[in-house]
Amino acid sequence: MKVFVSFLCFLSLLLFTSADGDNPIPSASSDPEVTLHVQPSTENEMTGGDSPTDSSEAEEPNTGSEITEEEEDVLSSILRDRSHIEDTLRLASEDNAGHYAAALQKLRKIYHSSIKPMEQAYKYNELRQHEISDGEITSKPMVLFLGPWSVGKSSMINYLLGLQDTPYQLYTGAEPTTSEFTVIMHGDKIRSIEGIVMAADSSRSFSPLEKFGQNFLEKLVGIEMPHKLLERVTFVDTPGIIENRKQQERGYPFNDVCQWFIDRADLIFVVFDPTKLDVGLELEMLFRQLKGRESQIRIILNKADNLATQDLMRVYGALFWSLAPLINVTEPPRVYVSSFWPYDYAPDTSRELFKREEISLLEDLNQVIENRLENKIAFIRQHGIRVRIHALLVDRYVQTFKDKMSFFSDPELVFNEIVEEPDKFYIFKSILAKTNVSKFDLPNKDAYRDFFGINPISSFKQLSSQCSYMGGCLLEKIERAITTDLPGLLSSITSGKNPTLTSCEATGCGEKPKNRYRRN
Repeated sequence: MKVFVSFLCFLSLLLFTSADGDNPIPSASSDPEVTLHVQPSTENEMTGGDSPTDSSEAEEPNTGSEITEEEEDVLSSILRDRSHIEDTLRLASEDNAGHYAAALQKLRKIYHSSIKPMEQAYKYNELRQHEISDGEITSKPMVLFLGPWSVGKSSMINYLLGLQDTPYQLYTGAEPTTSEFTVIMHGDKIRSIEGIVMAADSSRSFSPLEKFGQNFLEKLVGIEMPHKLLERVTFVDTPGIIENRKQQERGYPFNDVCQWFIDRADLIFVVFDPTKLDVGLELEMLFRQLKGRESQIRIILNKADNLATQDLMRVYGALFWSLAPLINVTEPPRVYVSSFWPYDYAPDTSRELFKREEISLLEDLNQVIENRLENKIAFIRQHGIRVRIHALLVDRYVQTFKDKMSFFSDPELVFNEIVEEPDKFYIFKSILAKTNVSKFDLPNKDAYRDFFGINPISSFKQLSSQCSYMGGCLLEKIERAITTDLPGLLSSITSGKNPTLTSCEATGCGEKPKNRYRRN
C-alpha cells in the first residue's frame, strides 16, 4: 500500500512537471548536484542593486524566466523543511557581541604583551612557519569543506545558508565545478571580493596567503553577504580532488594551500558520495596533512538517499575500508550519513535516520560556534607553550656553545657538533627538567639543524639577558600568561563574567617596574 501511494504521488508530480516544459522542477530522486542554477550576470545582481531599465522593457510579459506562484507552491512541497537548522544553530537567539569583543580585546593584549616579544626575539615563526596576526585572533570560527569533486560540498553550503534558487548561490553540477577556494563570510551587503584584495587587507586573516603567489590569488574568491549564521562562522569551499590531475597543472601549490586552511580550521568536513569512494595519491596526501587534527574532522557520506538500505550499508562499510589505512587512530572517525541539499529525501529511504544524522552534524557545528572564545584562548595558550619551549631550547643551545668554546676552538666546528648530536650535550633532556614541559611537546631535533643553518647562533641572546627595566623579563611574562592570565580569562568566560579591560590594564598605569639589576 505504501509503495502504491508513493507511486501515485510521484506520478502526479511527473504529470504536473511535464505539463509545463519550460520550467521543469527537479525531482527528489535526481542527482543532488543538479540544482536550479541562477548565476549573477552583473555586478548589480551580486550587490542586490537594481539595474536601470526603460519603460518598454518593464511592460514586457512574463516569458517563463520568473517562477510563477504555482511553481513556488510545487517547490515548497518538494523542498525540505529548514526549521531544524534555525533551531539547532540557535540563529534566532541574540549573540552577546560586546562580551565577545571585550574578550578578544583582552586576548589580543595578552598575546602582544607577553607572547609575541618572545616569538620575535627567538624567531619562532621561522621554525613553525605560522605567524599569528590580529586578523586570526579576531576571526570567526572557520569550517573547511574538503573531498573529491562533485560530492556535494557547494550544495551543502547552499543548503546551510538557504541560498538555493537565489542569484548568489554557489554553482553546482555533476561535473567538476569549483576551481577556486571560495570563502563565504559575513558582510553588510552581498558582494564578491577578489583574492588579491583579500590578501592586501591586513584586517582580515587571509593576508599570509600572498606567499603562495599570484596564480593562487587568482583562484581565491571571497563572498560577503548578510546572514545570521555567517555572523558566527566562516565557510571555505575548496576545489574538488581530481586524482588524475598533477599538482603542477593547478599552477599553485595545492597541498600547501590546503595545509594553511587546515591549520586554521575549527571544523573540517571531508565529504564523500557513494560513487567516489576510491582513494588516490592526492586524497592520501590530504589525509596525511590532517594528521593531528582528528578531533576537528567530520566525515560525511552525502547523497545517501540515492541508495537502498542494503546498498547503503555496503557503501558505508566500503568507505571505512578505504579510509582505515589513512586514519591511524584508536577510535574510528564519526561518519554522518545523509543527503545535504535543499530538496526532500527520495521516497522509500531512511528519512528519520537521515534527519537525525543531519541534526547531529548541526549540533557539532553549533558546539564549535558556542565554544569559539574558549577554543581561541586555548589555541593562543598552546601557541605560547610552544614558543616558550622553543626559547628554552635556543637558550640551551647558546649556553652549551659558550661553555664549549675556548680561545683555540673553531666556532663552526664546535657548533656543528652541538647541532648534529644534541643528546650528547643533554640539550633536550635538560629542558624536561623545567616545570610545565612535557616530552610530547618537544619539537623534532632535526628541525633545529635547519633552523640554525639559517639563523646563526651569534644572533641570539640568552634568556637571562632578555630583561629590561621597564618591560621586565620575557620568560617571566610568557610564563605568567600561560599559567595565570590566559586561564584567568578562560575562567571569567565560563563563569559568565564580562572580561572587559580596565583603564590601567589598557594603559599600564599604576605598575611599578621592578629593578631587574638589583639583588634581593
